[in-house]
Amino acid sequence: MRILLIEDDVRISNFIAKGLRENSYAVDSASDGEEALYQASINDYDVMILDVMIPKKDGFTVCDEIRKSGLKTPILMLTARDSIDDRITGLDSGADDYLVKPFDFKELLARLRALLRRNGDFRPPRIVVADLEIDTTARRVWRGGDEITLTGKEYALLEYLAREQNKVVGRAEIAEHVWDENFDAFSNLIEVYIKRLRTKIDDGHEARLIHTRRGAGYILETTAE
Repeated sequence: MRILLIEDDVRISNFIAKGLRENSYAVDSASDGEEALYQASINDYDVMILDVMIPKKDGFTVCDEIRKSGLKTPILMLTARDSIDDRITGLDSGADDYLVKPFDFKELLARLRALLRRNGDFRPPRIVVADLEIDTTARRVWRGGDEITLTGKEYALLEYLAREQNKVVGRAEIAEHVWDENFDAFSNLIEVYIKRLRTKIDDGHEARLIHTRRGAGYILETTAE
């Protein structure tokens, strides 16, 4: 899942981004309202975390302009302003939820998951493909009952393929949802991680789950064509 984090306080931004990446999310950052609107216009995000007190254009304005542009991406407002009027203004400007600083990071993660469910993008806590099981809350993976240890990025790639199971996804789609703005489109990083996943997920098993569709992309399915 790819998130746009809009926060001008470098310390807070780094703290949140680090925590999100440790939970296998791809994170792009913006430090002011104009940069946030630009990023939102050129990239496809699953969720946006938007601070109210940011330079150039405040969070209320940014949220309002994003909604007027037609984007329906879930927005979580994250701010130190705790008055009822501020919460009402944020929700009226188009925010889906409002979290006040300071906060517990586990609550932030829970609210992000809730936003995705509320947005109609239901993400079950457990995904099963043949004898592959993925616990999306604990971020644990089993194949044939044996637990598999994955790095954060390996897990993020596997979860994305599993959520899109039986569907071919291209390099551009994978990069858009699993990597952030620093991804080099000309690198072979996706191929490297696909190879690592195949070694960990498929080696030693008769049924292969990760397949390549030459010229199209990759697919996680029970039976290869």
